[in-house]
Order: sequence, then structure tokens, then C-alpha cells
Amino acid sequence: MKALILDDCREFAWQEVPEPVRQADEVLIEVHAAAVNRADLLQKDGCYASPPGWPEWCGLEVSGVVLEAPPESRFSPGDQVCALLGGGGYSERVVAPAGMVLPIPAGFSLVEAASLPEVWATAYLNLQLEAGGMKPGDVFFLQAGASGVGLAAIQLAKLMGAEVVTTVGSPQKADFVRKLGADHVVNHQTDDVVKFLQAHPPAVALDCVGGPLMGAAFRQMVFGGRWIMIATLGGGETTIDLETVWRKRIRLIGSTLRSRTPEEKAAILAAMEEQLWPRFASRQLVSNIHAVFPIEQVNEAHGVLRRRENIGKVVLTLK
Repeated sequence: MKALILDDCREFAWQEVPEPVRQADEVLIEVHAAAVNRADLLQKDGCYASPPGWPEWCGLEVSGVVLEAPPESRFSPGDQVCALLGGGGYSERVVAPAGMVLPIPAGFSLVEAASLPEVWATAYLNLQLEAGGMKPGDVFFLQAGASGVGLAAIQLAKLMGAEVVTTVGSPQKADFVRKLGADHVVNHQTDDVVKFLQAHPPAVALDCVGGPLMGAAFRQMVFGGRWIMIATLGGGETTIDLETVWRKRIRLIGSTLRSRTPEEKAAILAAMEEQLWPRFASRQLVSNIHAVFPIEQVNEAHGVLRRRENIGKVVLTLK
């Protein structure tokens, strides 16, 4: 089969690779679509290798058709599915533990389904499990609200009854996240984020930016607040007033999805399917597809994310 490997110059090359070998508890999937994530950009740059046991090429979420499945599993050849991966999605075929494979929501296309596993698992993991949920009226602060994870987190927080404050980088993105349900939208290019948080102290924050702003914003949290770091796109250093931490009993939580065990990921996905899949089928929850590219145009697809042009997900197609 073929996959998009990274050559010696770290450029994508569509080349022959060994066929994946399905283990007893795994599902073999013919890939029809693979969504692009910022982790893929880091992996291309040599900063974020696949975990042990996964293919070395990029791709954290796919959709496609089952080719083989364990006899005792709920899947059969021909079923349309989506899957969360540790790597290897930019290829014609993948194998994944059966617990990391999901049926696609009713009415969803394979392109839409490819956009679900990674970002919705990230949002569910952090808002429901790491933060312990929210109660109606809690303020939820979200960096990068127009990203794939951002759009998922806005919708999930609104389901919990939270008041959502999010940052964006353009008026177009601001309009979109307002329509999705964000209560307050702050343009980080022109507005004072910290001043806004002083008026709307968050109970929970989901931060993929970090950098100097993080320390100043962190001080605005309510008593018992939970600040969850999932990336540091704005830089890995900031200054935190430690007295704020113990006086307000604030928790600073570092979180990643990719490094978790297949068993942990399977539990997250099972809860998502039970609680969220019916809402996707009824279109109460949506996944916005910003752009679709054939896999041969992977560089163009990555460019959209690198320039931060996307509102929602960018998807690569193979079929």
C-alpha cells in the first residue's frame, strides 16, 4: 500500500510501505478521508513523533470502510467507521484497536466523520474528565475558538450550561463562533484579553496558546478554577504568581490525548458515542469542515493550518 512518508528532507512523499498487519483485537480500515491536526504539523517538523507501536507517518483520525474485524467485535467488513489513531492515518489502509473505532453518526458523510475522533475526544477529555465538568453559569475560557478543538469545546461547554468566552484572530472567525454559541468573543489581535477576563473570571480554561499571556490570564480565575494546558503555540514560558495558586486553590492541569493508552482512549470514545453521537445525528452538534483537499495536496492543506486560516477542520481525501 501507499502512505505519505517524510523523506530525508522532511518533505512528504507518496510511497509504498508495508501493509499493516492486523492483530486479533484490531480492525483493518480502508481509509477514505483523514483530518489534519496541528500535531501533524509538529510531526512534519520533527517535533512530535508517533508513539511506540504506531506508524511513523502523520494522521491521527480517519474515516473509511472496514476490511477486516475481530469475529467477536461489533464491526463487519463493509461498515463505515471513523477511528482515533496514534499515527499513520495518511495512508491507504490502517489498523486500530477495536475500542478506538466508532460507527459514523447517522447522516454523516465520510469526510465529516473523519473530522470527529481527535478534536471531540480532546474536548470531551478535558472538559468532562480533566475539568470535572461545569455547572450552568460557570464561565469557560477558551483560546483559539475557531480551531477544530475550539469549535468542539464551545459546543460541549454550551451543553453543560457554561458561559463561553473565547479568543479569535479575525472578525470572520468572531462571527462564526458567535453563531456557534460563544457568548463573548475577544479578538486577541486588537482587544485586551486580560481586562476582559477581569470582568468575566473563568471557572475552567482550555489553553493551547500559553506564552506570556497565560500567566496574566491565569490570575483572573475564580476560586477553585481549573486551567488546562494542551499546547503552547504562543511559547513555552510564562510567569505565574504562585500565591494565586494556593490562595484561590487553582489547579493547573497538563493534558494530552495522543500519549494515553488504547484502553484510556477507548473509554473516552465509548462515553462520547453514548452521549454525543445522537446529538450529531440530530445535528444539535456539528463539525464544520473548512476545506477538503485530495491527499496529493497535503502541503496546501497543512498551509491552511500554518497560516491559521481555518475555521474548523481541514480534511484530506483518498477516494
